[in-house]
Order: sequence, then C-alpha cells, then structure tokens
Amino acid sequence: MERGVGVEAMGDMRGGNVADGPSLKALLGEAIAAGIPRFDAELLVARAAGLNRAGLIAHEHWRVSGDALLALRSAFRRRAAGEPLAYIEGRREFWSLELEVSPAVLVPRPETERLVEATLERLLPAPQSVCDLGTGSGAIALALAHERPQWRITATDVSADALAVAKRNAERLGLGRIEFLHGAWFGPIIGRKFDALVSNPPYIAAEDSALRDLAHEPRGALVASDDGLADLLALVRHAPSFLTSGGWLLLEHGATQGSRVAAALVTRGFGRVVCLPDLAGHDRICCGQWPQANAR
Repeated sequence: MERGVGVEAMGDMRGGNVADGPSLKALLGEAIAAGIPRFDAELLVARAAGLNRAGLIAHEHWRVSGDALLALRSAFRRRAAGEPLAYIEGRREFWSLELEVSPAVLVPRPETERLVEATLERLLPAPQSVCDLGTGSGAIALALAHERPQWRITATDVSADALAVAKRNAERLGLGRIEFLHGAWFGPIIGRKFDALVSNPPYIAAEDSALRDLAHEPRGALVASDDGLADLLALVRHAPSFLTSGGWLLLEHGATQGSRVAAALVTRGFGRVVCLPDLAGHDRICCGQWPQANAR
C-alpha cells in the first residue's frame, strides 16, 4: 500500500482539516478485534500512516481516509484470513536485508539466519565457491554475498517464479554477481564442485498439522515424503559429488529431525558432523565436512 496516502491529522497537529475516516487508534482496535495479532496490526496501521510502530502512540489520533483506508482494510481481511504479513506487504527483512517476497517463495524466517551464520563460521573469508540449493527468495545466497563479496555464489531453484523473485532481490540490493540457475537441486550444477553446499529444503511431513498455518506458502517448498526427510536424505546422498575436498554440506531441518540427518551424514562418510540449535534451543542446522582427499 502507498505510505501516507489519505492520512490527515486531527485538529491542528498537521495543519489540515479533520478527515472523515477512523483514527489510527480505532483502526488498530478494529484489526485486533478481527483476530490479527497485535504486532502485525500495529505494523499494518503504522505503515498505512507512514509511521513506524513507535509513532502510533504519539499520533493515534491521526485519521485514515480514501484509498489508504480501502487498502488498509483489504490488508486486514487478508491477514485475518491467515495470509502472512510478508505477502501482504510484499517484503520481509532477513539478515538486515529487505527482501521482496511473494506467494512464489517461502517467507524467510529467523531460524534460517543460523544457516548463514554456520556457513560463515566454517569457511574462510578468502574466495570460496558456495551453492545455495533451492534458493527461493534468495535469502541465504544474498546474505552470504552481502557478507563475503569475494565469494562466488551460485543459487538454484526448480521454480522459475521463485528464481525471478531472487534475481530481482539481487539486482535491487546491488548483488547482481550471484549466478542464478533454473533446475531441481543438483541438476543445474552437474560437473561442478563447491567449497560449500547450503540448503533449506522441504522438510515437513504431508500429514503435519503445522501445514494449516502455512496454507498460503508454496507447498512444494514445504512438504517432503518419508516423514519430511526425503529431500534432506537425497541431498546428503548426492552432495559429495559436488563438493571439493574438505567441502561442507549445511542443511536446515525440522526441530525433531536432527538425529536422523546427523546419522545420515556420518553414514555417508562426512566428518565433523554437528547439529546446531535455533533460538528456541531445537536442533535446526546439521553440518558435515567431506574429508580431505588425503584423509580418505
């Protein structure tokens, strides 16, 4: 929605006439009454008025009218129906980068920032080659490119629509040197090797009740067979063919899948296998290093 359109001040706060529309305070109450979480309601109302959340209290008497009011109430209806705030606004912050998001991609989540951290911790700052498999909005690849301009970053995705979102994000952020390739998993990188492969693949089981809260996000980026493990195990199985000697595989997985993923890494021959917790203390990232050639 266009910021600030149709917002008038009451009295002489902004030197204008009193608008006919409801106040920001009233609109906030309207959103909460519709079942919208307070944090999301505050963001929607504040941004409609061209404010941040902190500004709502000081300017709660401002009123919204015209197209801005219509757009705001449309946003209320969408959010009350369960559509993520990120899709309504068309953006989401990840790693302090503002990313475009759409229903073609998953909404980037804070847990995935741990995958970025783990990659930065395990690779030298010197030039490295990294491939983000199933990049979606490009969040992981973009964060790595932002932190390590000297790295060579490749990103793949089976969805052309998702890849278009990722490319637009890269261009807008000035990170256009990332190589984007269309295709499933390792298909676009046959014959190549990387110092690290990173991925946040689908890992939710088809019968998982959590999917009810994710109904607006692309199912193909969420659900995997074999109790959510199929894609994770396939990545572990095939990754060594695409890793340099001493290269790393880093995977995000579900909160209860860490032991299975770690065991698969060990069985496949990876060393230095470790599972890393998310902010809630659940295992969320599994990492393994393919042995040096002279160590095998």
